[in-house]
Amino acid sequence: MSSLINVTIAGGNATITLDGRFDFHTQREFRTAYTPVLENEAIKNISIDFSRVNYIDSSALGLLMLIRERAESCGKDVWLINPNETVRKIFKIANFDKLFKID
Repeated sequence: MSSLINVTIAGGNATITLDGRFDFHTQREFRTAYTPVLENEAIKNISIDFSRVNYIDSSALGLLMLIRERAESCGKDVWLINPNETVRKIFKIANFDKLFKID
């Protein structure tokens, strides 16, 4: 089951909005969405919106670590925004609250 991923850009900010499951099956779609954002020098902040995510697995956590590393090397910040309570707990268990800005 796939997720829908949308990217919006406003000034130096990009928001990647995920919808549905964020798992192994959405890896390619997520990479396709974030690669141009990382390559765009005008973008300094990347927000990944989890408000519509109902499932996340370990492969998705790995992808988030990958985008974080790549963003840092480009001088960009990554925010994880609007996680529901379940996703927020997963982030906390994975210590993502120490690695990412979560709002």
